[in-house]
Amino acid sequence: MLWIIFIVFGIASMAISYRLKSKFKKYSKIHLEKDLSGAEIAKLMLADNGIHDVEVISVKGKLTDHYNPANKTVNLSDEVYHGRSAAAAAIAAHECGHAVQHATAYSMLQFRSAMVPIQNASAKIINVVFFIMLFGSAFLGAFGINVALIVFVACYGIFTLFAFVTLPVEFDASKRALAWIQDRNIVNTQEYGMAKDALKWAAMTYVVAALGSLATLLYYLSLFLGGRD
Repeated sequence: MLWIIFIVFGIASMAISYRLKSKFKKYSKIHLEKDLSGAEIAKLMLADNGIHDVEVISVKGKLTDHYNPANKTVNLSDEVYHGRSAAAAAIAAHECGHAVQHATAYSMLQFRSAMVPIQNASAKIINVVFFIMLFGSAFLGAFGINVALIVFVACYGIFTLFAFVTLPVEFDASKRALAWIQDRNIVNTQEYGMAKDALKWAAMTYVVAALGSLATLLYYLSLFLGGRD
């Protein structure tokens, strides 16, 4: 059953990732009428929101764009940083949306940030338990298996909560981005549709991740409850 979950959501994740890359490639070929780069758009959006302590920098890789609240940087991949397309505008503005969330103390972003160390600790714990089960399952016995299942349920409960908390954070950043690029006339009507479509597929990657985490949590929960019958 677990392998089916991994396969189904793995395929769904790859399909959406392929679709996202395809959309980004398609929309990257269409030059913005305003002729602004992703970096210029990001700096403009930050300034419009009164944010002057966040740096916009270029990072290596494709679709590696992110906002780092620790050092207050909007990190844009080369294609987005230098790109002058609807796709670059959408992603640059989206990452700045996170900077705006941070500056305005958006509650869901604060909650998500507070969960990061818990999420990381849970990942380490579950790796240790997997290792023990892999090499010492013969010595665990029924009691040990139940303890391991409790750990799995607890850790995947945290993973699932983190994944679902991430959804409103991402949706809100996209909402802020789309509203700003439209109100500021960064894009025309056609370009706005492209930007909205690109962000929609980016958001879908988080939706699939959340559903996959939930399915795994329910699987381990059913094993634990079934073992108690």
